[in-house]
Amino acid sequence: MLRLLLPLLLVGGVAAAAGPRPRQAGVVIGILPPGPDNAITDVPGVRVGHATLVEGEEVRTGVTVVLPHPGNIFQDKVPAAVAVFNGFGKLIGLSQVRELGALETPIALTSTLSVWRLADALAEWTLEQPDNQEVISVNPVVGECNDAHLSDIRRRPAGRSELRQALAAAASGPVAEGSVGAGTGTVCLGWKGGIGTSSRRLPPSLGGFTVGVLVQTNFGGALTIAGVPVGQLLGRYSFKQAPDADAGGSCMIVIATDAPLDARQLERLAARAPLGLARAGSSGSGGSGDYAIAFSAHPEVRRRHGERQARPAPRLGDDALSPLFLAVIEATEEAVVNSLFAATTVTGRGRTVEALPVAQVLDLLRARGALREPE
Repeated sequence: MLRLLLPLLLVGGVAAAAGPRPRQAGVVIGILPPGPDNAITDVPGVRVGHATLVEGEEVRTGVTVVLPHPGNIFQDKVPAAVAVFNGFGKLIGLSQVRELGALETPIALTSTLSVWRLADALAEWTLEQPDNQEVISVNPVVGECNDAHLSDIRRRPAGRSELRQALAAAASGPVAEGSVGAGTGTVCLGWKGGIGTSSRRLPPSLGGFTVGVLVQTNFGGALTIAGVPVGQLLGRYSFKQAPDADAGGSCMIVIATDAPLDARQLERLAARAPLGLARAGSSGSGGSGDYAIAFSAHPEVRRRHGERQARPAPRLGDDALSPLFLAVIEATEEAVVNSLFAATTVTGRGRTVEALPVAQVLDLLRARGALREPE
C-alpha cells in the first residue's frame, strides 16, 4: 500500500499549488488591514501544523493542528469558547470547553470518522508532555469535515502517526493553504476546498489587537468574492440542478486573538464567524456542521492547572469588542476565499474536483471593479 505523508501534496492525484494569494492579486476583502502573514499565526505564540495523507487512489485526507502557545497547554490553559452555527458534526471536547471556558490541548482538525482516533492520540500526546505525569483527565478538542467524496472515509486512515507529524510540523509564520492537511479532500462551494487562513490587526486607537482565523472549508452555497456573485456568474452553485446538489458539508473555524478576553467574550467573538461564511456564499445547509472555536493567546489570561486562587488578569471591556467582531467576520470571509484560491484539482475514489479557475475569477472581479492594486 502506498502511504505518503507530505507537508504539501505533489503526487497521488493532487496537483501542486501555485500563484499568488487573493490579496496579492488585488482581491481586498473588508476594511481592516491584515497582519504581516495574513494568517492565524500573526497572533503571537500561535502555531499551525499539517500532515497530508495520500494512500493509493482512495485516500485523500490529513490532519491540521492549531496550538495556542508554545508551552504546556494543559498546565497553562487558555480561555476558550465554542459557537455552533449548525450542529450536524462531531466536535469532541465541546461540552467541557463550554462548561469551564478553557482549552487544555491543541485543536486538531481531520476527517469525520477519524475524530475518535485523533482524540485518543491527542490525549496520549498530552499525557506524555513534561509536568503531566499526574494528569488523570484530559479534554482533547478535535473537529472534522466529511471528505468522503474524494477519500475512503470508512478506512478511518488518520490517526496517531498523522497527529504527531502535524504537531511536530507546527510552526509560526506563513501557513500552507488549500489541499493540505485536514483540507486535502474537502469540497467547497462547487470547487476544491481546503485549509484557509487570514488575520486582521486593529489600529492603535482601537487597541492594536490581532485576530486570526483558520478554516477547513467543505460547504455548499454560491461563491461570493468581494461582493461579486462569482458562483452564479460561473454557473456553479448549490441547488442549480437538484434540490440537494452540492448543498451539504461543513466548516470548522478556529479563531485566535491576543486581546485579553474571557470565555464569555470569546463566545460572542465566535458567534460572528458565520457572518463571514455568509458573505463568502454559504447557504448554511441542514447537513452542514459549522463550529467556531475561539481562544485568547494573551499570556496573562492563561489559567495555571490546579490553581485554587484566581489571579488578577486583564480583561477588555465589552464596549471595546465591536472592532474585534468585525475583524472575525472579515478574516473568516477572506480565509474561505484563500482556501479556494490555494486549493488544487484533486482526484480520488475515481472522482475529480476541480480547483477554482483563478484567472477567470480575477477577470470577473476586474470587470466589476472589485480588484485593487496588488499588495
